Amino acid sequence: MTIDRLGRLLEFLKNEPNDPFLKYALATEYLRLNNTEEALRFYLDLVDKHTDYIGTYYHLGKLYEQLERQNDALKTYEQGIEIAKRIKDQHALSELLGVYNSLQDEMED
Repeated sequence: MTIDRLGRLLEFLKNEPNDPFLKYALATEYLRLNNTEEALRFYLDLVDKHTDYIGTYYHLGKLYEQLERQNDALKTYEQGIEIAKRIKDQHALSELLGVYNSLQDEMED
């Protein structure tokens, strides 16, 4: 079933190659399949080409944390915080500030 979902998403992407929602869905699906390399590739594409797709920053940061790349996670959260402020998304801003502060606290201990 999961492979079918992945296949369908990839097929949709062929028809809509610039759709940020499809890229985000693919990154999420690759994470579920424990394919962090492909998930990272899609998240980085989103950050590069769809900077205002705010949910990316939280999940990319968490992936970096999972990969033990804490400095990359902090930079990603910082980027997301700035964008959330710019687009006035208070919910995303609150979440990003929370994970940013939590990771900073962990790194200081």
